[in-house]
Amino acid sequence: MDGRTKLSILLMSGCQALMNSTTSIMISSAALVSLLLLGDDKSLATVPVTAVVTGTALMTIPASLFMRHVGRKAGFLCGALLGIVGAAICSYSIYVGNFWGFAFGAMFVGMYTAFGNYYRFAAVDVAGMKNRSKAVSYVLAGGLIAGFLGPQIASHSKDLFLPYVYLGPYLAIIGLGVIAMVLISFVSIPKMSVHQASGEQRPLLEIIKQPTFIIAVLSAMIGFGVMSLVMTATPLAMVGCGHQHSDSFNVISWHVVAMYGPSFFTGSLISRFGEYKIIFMGALLGVLSVIVALMGLELMNFYVALVLLGLSWNFMFIGGTTLVTTTYKPSETSKVQGMNDFLVFGTVATASLASGQLQEHFGWEVVNLGALPLLGLVMILTLWNMPMFRRMRTVA
Repeated sequence: MDGRTKLSILLMSGCQALMNSTTSIMISSAALVSLLLLGDDKSLATVPVTAVVTGTALMTIPASLFMRHVGRKAGFLCGALLGIVGAAICSYSIYVGNFWGFAFGAMFVGMYTAFGNYYRFAAVDVAGMKNRSKAVSYVLAGGLIAGFLGPQIASHSKDLFLPYVYLGPYLAIIGLGVIAMVLISFVSIPKMSVHQASGEQRPLLEIIKQPTFIIAVLSAMIGFGVMSLVMTATPLAMVGCGHQHSDSFNVISWHVVAMYGPSFFTGSLISRFGEYKIIFMGALLGVLSVIVALMGLELMNFYVALVLLGLSWNFMFIGGTTLVTTTYKPSETSKVQGMNDFLVFGTVATASLASGQLQEHFGWEVVNLGALPLLGLVMILTLWNMPMFRRMRTVA
């Protein structure tokens, strides 16, 4: 990769860090804000987090189509602006004590995430297919900064504007969005040529019936869905077990570090071992996370389980993202990427909403047990479709 390419990927990695810092602020604090804004029924506490993911799911396909017409750069700027608007609505809702207004603002933040999730695909556009796994990994590595930045912003700014607890973090999101817009303005992303944009396209059903596409999307769907299911419930479970709010911030912080830290070498691992083996390893790490979570409710159990969960997400999401880029032609990019992310974040929204209900009515153990059959499905399908086993079945 030349210097200009590396600079653009570095800038997008910075934008990814700012976007994920916004997301981690929401994840680490939104449920706790809800506890302050709600009445007696606390089962709705995860609704704002669900609203974030719902906003992401609803905007995923429109964002892809919008960027097809106006370009990635304009799309990223538009997305950051939506995040700023959403944070302003959340801030005002906290000020006036309006729970549903807070959830509505959270949905706009989710729309910002829908645009930002295409940074990883834009990295492939910049670096080319030959360097796709490393490009995706390097951009997602920006989330490592978010692991420290987001939860720490939430923790240290939550009491800045007393008696309006948690107003500070949402005002900070506005600042993060402004910085992201500045960085985006310096990114250089090649535009799709007329030939690429207007080339022959297969029916979407034909594309999604490919075994490779199914494995890729399931890996990202289940990896992200399981992560959302468990992580969303974590602050509620920890506070319910008697741990401090600051403990939940720190656990989420290390979880996010585990999500993005391995990205510096995940691309190299994929290049060496292939997407299938990395996806399988990610699912296995998810199973280990559940085992640790079920072993006890001590603070260390939460730390270890959430770190393993973060590693699981990294391998499954990056492995799935890299694999899905091999299943479509340049002319099919927008519709396939849009469908991929719609399925992924539709799953995440469902998992997030289910998380609060399961935690409130059945408890932490059931939340974790719900992840096992999903992870097992990915392990079985990935192993069955792994190239070396496909060759063995063909010979037999």
